[in-house]
Amino acid sequence: MSQPFQFDVADTVAQARANVLKEPVPPRLRMGPMADMLRNSVWGRALQPAELDRLIDETFERQVPAGGFVARMGQPVEHWIGVVEGLLKMSVTSPDGKVSTLTGINTGGWFGEGSLIKREPRRYDVVALRPSRVALISHASFERLRATSLPFNHHLQHIMNARLSLFIGMLEYDRLLSTDARVARCVATLFNTDLYPEARQFVDLRQQEIALLCGVSRQRANVALRTLQGCGLLRVEPRGITVLDLEGLRSFAGVSD
Repeated sequence: MSQPFQFDVADTVAQARANVLKEPVPPRLRMGPMADMLRNSVWGRALQPAELDRLIDETFERQVPAGGFVARMGQPVEHWIGVVEGLLKMSVTSPDGKVSTLTGINTGGWFGEGSLIKREPRRYDVVALRPSRVALISHASFERLRATSLPFNHHLQHIMNARLSLFIGMLEYDRLLSTDARVARCVATLFNTDLYPEARQFVDLRQQEIALLCGVSRQRANVALRTLQGCGLLRVEPRGITVLDLEGLRSFAGVSD
């Protein structure tokens, strides 16, 4: 007598899983703001098409609500982070709870390369001032670019040097300059061509956000912006700031408070 047919569910499931693993995994959609940001970056344009596509496939995007942390002081650094859309504030907090703003990071800006290279815990907090989208490039992808792309290394040198100059200048801002001058320098940093290579005159920046970046009240930031507008250095728009004289903003001394 012939044996009845036996259906082994466990073997069938295992075989199905094996077949799925053998199927090629299709790349993620290489379209959208994050992919465009990578393609249009100074260093991204210099990559070979295959390497750029690989990087886009490896990079992932994260959405952060206003007030949410993008990165926290003391945490391990595993990614190089770029702003696809939005506005971030980089700051440090003293043991007694006093917060000191280091800089703002606007759309197109990147941060975290120093800690990623040194493999040290992050030394600052990064908070979203508005709903933001960020791109995260892993340490492995970052190191591969450093090992294979000269334009990428040049870009890192430029932004690290620009940030060093920015932070040295902050000592002058806090100790020697009036509030109007500090606001002028704060706005000017968002037009730094080493940190934001794409030329522009307008930045989507609300007065409350400027106040948070500069560490002053909204009312005082408004007074400073009106002063700078009266000097012909910028124009306050309904949804942002248009810079008319960037060098004038950088050198504005103002009047002592």
